[in-house]
Amino acid sequence: MSDARRAIPSIERLLSSPPIENLLARESRPRVIATLRAVQAEIRAGNTELMPTDAEWYAHAVEERLQRATQPSLCDVINATGVVLHTNLGRAPLAAPALAAMTRVARDYSNLEYDLAAGRRGSRYLHCSDLLRSLTGAEAALVVNNNAAALVLTLNTIALQRGVLISRGELVEIGDTFRIAEIIQRSGALPVEVGATNRTHFADYAHAMAGAAAILKVHPSNYQTTGFVASVPAEELAGLARSAAVAFVHDLGSGLLESLDDLGLSGEPTPAQALAAGADIVTMSGDKLLGGPQAGIILGRAELIAAIKRKPLCRALRVDKLTLSALEATLHCYVRGTARSDIPVLRMIAADAHELRARAERVATALQTAGIPVSVLPGTSAIGGGAFPGAELPTSLVAIAQPGGQHQSTLQI
Repeated sequence: MSDARRAIPSIERLLSSPPIENLLARESRPRVIATLRAVQAEIRAGNTELMPTDAEWYAHAVEERLQRATQPSLCDVINATGVVLHTNLGRAPLAAPALAAMTRVARDYSNLEYDLAAGRRGSRYLHCSDLLRSLTGAEAALVVNNNAAALVLTLNTIALQRGVLISRGELVEIGDTFRIAEIIQRSGALPVEVGATNRTHFADYAHAMAGAAAILKVHPSNYQTTGFVASVPAEELAGLARSAAVAFVHDLGSGLLESLDDLGLSGEPTPAQALAAGADIVTMSGDKLLGGPQAGIILGRAELIAAIKRKPLCRALRVDKLTLSALEATLHCYVRGTARSDIPVLRMIAADAHELRARAERVATALQTAGIPVSVLPGTSAIGGGAFPGAELPTSLVAIAQPGGQHQSTLQI
């Protein structure tokens, strides 16, 4: 029996054909050969008797792949999921001042690690420190790559090879199967679970204090517990930590800088509240409710922050000039009092239901003009990003009818 794959032209024959020769005039020979081989390997692996033999077909297939390979892998998408802080879609869109700051710093040289006033080497960690201190009341601040990095670096500094007390009810999974207990272990500290999944009491912590170096409280920002539940307030844990001469670390996660109680959204503590409650160290994200770039923010006592900065691991987790410039510009929005109008995440969360309805109707009108049957329906959105897990934001849905009229897809505004 003849094998249809014998009809596939050789690489040498294709390279000498006019269509491929024209392509070689524009593209590098090694890339063309490598792509030709990849195309033929896929053809040979396919279960089909129709094997392309035309050189024109191969030239088109190779050129299409080469063009695709030069396109950015990150591209714009429309978030119609109804989740404001969608991790898979990049979380917080940046504010216009943050984008402008990143462009300015990326375009030219900058004083990233140079003290212009003193005329000598400086520190990148000073650029956002004063702003974070003034906005939160912290003695000192440090910015690293993300909140998981902030927690690892903190525990590696204050609890290396020593116990860290944490309630079983706070052993959360933060996403993609990564869990708090594993993060504690990777920091070099030893997780000591106290209490039960649904109820943890002050005595549970007190009885486990021997040999511990820290108490860790993790705010349950991505889930809710109801019913027969109990947890220990931060103020009480801070008092216990002080009496035992150990550190109290409060991981807030979402990075909410300003209360949203006026919007009916409560339950997310701010870093100012956590520090006032007695936390020695507070960790949080920069790209969630804060509305800035991906970053981990460590706030707290000056001597602890200084010790964290001296750790070699700190260099491995440091941020670059683009992150610092975007975060600084975002923090300035809070200082100016324009955060709710300038920062997209806060602007979306605070959007009025009537405004959203009007926006949905404009989208629906445009789709109807294009011949797409749609309707506008009431709905709800989630904040996402591990924040306000039970909150529902009123919104409007643009429902697109499917062929046959039996089903519909919705775009959440």
